Amino acid sequence: MGWFGLTLPEADAESLRRKVARRCDGARESKPSARVAVTVEAITRLLDCNPVDLTSVVLDDAGIDAFDRRVYAVTRTIAPGRVLTYGEVATRVGVDATARAVGQSLGRNAMPIVVPCHRVVATGGGLGGFSAPGGTDTKRRMLAIEDAHPSGPPGLFDRDADASGDDVAAMSDRELRARS
Repeated sequence: MGWFGLTLPEADAESLRRKVARRCDGARESKPSARVAVTVEAITRLLDCNPVDLTSVVLDDAGIDAFDRRVYAVTRTIAPGRVLTYGEVATRVGVDATARAVGQSLGRNAMPIVVPCHRVVATGGGLGGFSAPGGTDTKRRMLAIEDAHPSGPPGLFDRDADASGDDVAAMSDRELRARS
């Protein structure tokens, strides 16, 4: 069996337990399998500012409708450091796909990071939404960890200006660690 869901860190362990209990009736804590432990370690490295490739993680897509499976499959092809717009994902998904439908599908994504919905952004350089804890601030930080630039690569003088402001997406890993 593959992954059927995961969540990003919550404020504390009890908040996480409550969230999991709401999502998965009857869930209980247990020691992860070796394969799950390897994936958790990879996700932890990613969140510690070390981009990793999670495309080899096997997902259990039973119970996920066909449209969402297609959206997630396209989304999983987006390499770390790259982004696609909701419209570009819709084009790749094909029949009856719209940017709005892609956004709604990604909002239902029960496997954030493994299905890297943070790499899907709005047209024109906007971030779009993000339903994980921290919302778009978390999305911005994850894109920064991967050195992705939703509005295109920074110009020669953009990093200096961004480092003094709040645009975390344009900061380097070293700048992010210094601010943390």
